[in-house]
Amino acid sequence: MRRLLFCLLLGFLPLLLHASEAPRPKVGLVLSGGAARGLAHIGVLKALEEQGITIDAIAGTSMGAVVGGLYASGYKVDELEKLALSIDWQAALSDAPPREDVPFRRKQDDRDFLVKQKLSFRDDGSLGLPLGVIQGQNLALLLESLLAHTSDTRDFDKLPIPFRAVTTDIANGEKVVFRKGHLPQVIRASMSIPAVFAPVELDGRLLVDGGMTDNIPLDVAREMGVDIAIVVDIGTPLRNRKQLTTVVDVLNQSITLMTRRNSEEQLAALHADDVLIQPALAAFGVTDFGKAQEMIDAGYRATRILDARLAQLKPTETQDAELNAARQPGQRTPIITAIRVENDSKVDDAVIRYYIRQPIGAPLDLGRLHSDMGTLYGLDYFDQVRYRVVHKGQDHTLVISASGKRSGTDYLRVGLNLSDDMRGDSAFNLGASYRVNGINRLGAEWLTRAQIGDKQELYSEFYQPLDVGSRYFVAPYASFEAQNVDSVLDNDPIAQYRVERYGFGLNLGRQIGNNGEVRLGVGQAWGEADVRIGDQDLPSESFNEGFYTVKYSYDSLDNVYFPHTGKEVSLTFTQFEPGLSSDTRYRQWELNFDKAMSHGPDTLILGGRYGRTLDNANVVTSSFLLGGARQLSGFREDALSGQNVSLMRAVYYRRLTPRSYLPLDFPLYAGASLERGRAWNNDNAFDSGYINAASVFIGFDTPLGPLNFTYGLNDADEQAVYLNLGQTF
Repeated sequence: MRRLLFCLLLGFLPLLLHASEAPRPKVGLVLSGGAARGLAHIGVLKALEEQGITIDAIAGTSMGAVVGGLYASGYKVDELEKLALSIDWQAALSDAPPREDVPFRRKQDDRDFLVKQKLSFRDDGSLGLPLGVIQGQNLALLLESLLAHTSDTRDFDKLPIPFRAVTTDIANGEKVVFRKGHLPQVIRASMSIPAVFAPVELDGRLLVDGGMTDNIPLDVAREMGVDIAIVVDIGTPLRNRKQLTTVVDVLNQSITLMTRRNSEEQLAALHADDVLIQPALAAFGVTDFGKAQEMIDAGYRATRILDARLAQLKPTETQDAELNAARQPGQRTPIITAIRVENDSKVDDAVIRYYIRQPIGAPLDLGRLHSDMGTLYGLDYFDQVRYRVVHKGQDHTLVISASGKRSGTDYLRVGLNLSDDMRGDSAFNLGASYRVNGINRLGAEWLTRAQIGDKQELYSEFYQPLDVGSRYFVAPYASFEAQNVDSVLDNDPIAQYRVERYGFGLNLGRQIGNNGEVRLGVGQAWGEADVRIGDQDLPSESFNEGFYTVKYSYDSLDNVYFPHTGKEVSLTFTQFEPGLSSDTRYRQWELNFDKAMSHGPDTLILGGRYGRTLDNANVVTSSFLLGGARQLSGFREDALSGQNVSLMRAVYYRRLTPRSYLPLDFPLYAGASLERGRAWNNDNAFDSGYINAASVFIGFDTPLGPLNFTYGLNDADEQAVYLNLGQTF
């Protein structure tokens, strides 16, 4: 009997010892907000993992919600660190898609000297202003891609680590804590700094940054049942009056003022067993995303200092193994079985569906999907285009949500350019365009462009897609233009004509992806050429033109104003026919090209232009124009005219300011150009010969558009200064 009791005691002894272990305290992690400074949280997590600390719950606000949400969803610390260092923060914190993803029709908007910023108008004609400077399009896409594996997790307690995110209802100032929902959207709401990011509309509320009401959500962690809280405070001390010298300083200070009071209230509620980590971040601002590694290191050092205290929170090996087994993340790349569109915009669901190239029955292709979303957003119909994956059993439905633009889809843009030849002869042009979008469900639009000054223009085009993807289109147009054209004999100007031309026509076209287009057109024009300056005995001329035209255009430049990569090519052939009421039969073709290459801050553009008139025609009405900044610099705008022109050029510029990691990036460039060109007529009465030219310029990419100051000169003893707003090349 004694032997039996002894054996039973030996069998139950491990169970008794395990039961006698002290219950491990439940540890919660509290991650505060602070924009870029929140990257220090990654260093904190790295140090905690090295100490073997197991986190049972996470509560985060703003950037704390970003880092905390990713970690809670299963990301490892090394993955978070790699993300922080590799993400293009400037792109993530802006709305503009990469230009390569923008539809070709929208790329054409950049071709005039109009500025990049546009005013939007609603259907009733009222001016529409957005709810934030940044709509958060790219940030939302980034969060969706990083958290695609959580799409079927609506209860945040079922994440590998239970999680809470704090937001603020901007309508009533209430704190809103999310324990359920679509995780990427909740995190996006938590970091919506008022006026900087547009609020997120969710569950009938308009939500902004949680830091306004609870920047250090210690109370939220307590409600999750934690026994001990590890609190990471990345708050910023207030700057004095002398330290507030830039718009970035004011932005930093406003965020600090917004969060300081509620942060102090939470810190006052710390218990004796809680751990407070305050990384040394005085040298970093809320916009210093380019210093990610330094801030991660600061968080790491601040945590390792507390190793002795944190060691008390380390679980036993048995407890640690059990928790790790329960916290393995799910599959991150689901197989898509269906695609659904949710759309409240002006365009048809079929238009949106056309641009989504995700194959059914294949794994979610995030790279292709992000490119497709950029193309959709580039159509200019939406505040945001988002996606999510809805899981139901073995079905995984990709849902595309398109929110119509509340500020309106009709756009006004303006621009200005000036030139002066330093001899009393100057030219200016002031222009504007107005585009009415979404006239029907296929996305028809009506574009009207007007310009006054040295060259007057009025152009109106109705653009009607013929299919849901705008691959084929028809575009009738009407136009008027008036400009000065010099008549030259033996290289000397003998008169200046004022040429007025009225016309109309019809183009049928085919878009080739996002980079190209082919147009076939027919048109008619008529007008007069009157002597403006010079021999008044020279005859005035009336003319009629009827023509066929073919135009191929290609544009893969990454930036239309200061490109770094890509190329632009346009080739136009026009044939004037008496059968279409033209006075004369003749042919013309014109080639324009530019190729951009960059290395670091340095960019070289090689390009040129070539125009030919192949038959005899009236010189004044068939001439190409040349002259202006980097168009044979030294001559005023359009100073040379000829039936044939050629131009070769090399343009170099260097970025002088460091790259900003905010969309408020105002780069300053300095550059120079070398050019060689010629203008001549077919009858040999005028031939300028080859002219060598050069220029130096300063370019500043402002919020309105690029502002360029250029000084140019050439070996024809001409020199000029130029001011261009909205046009670079």
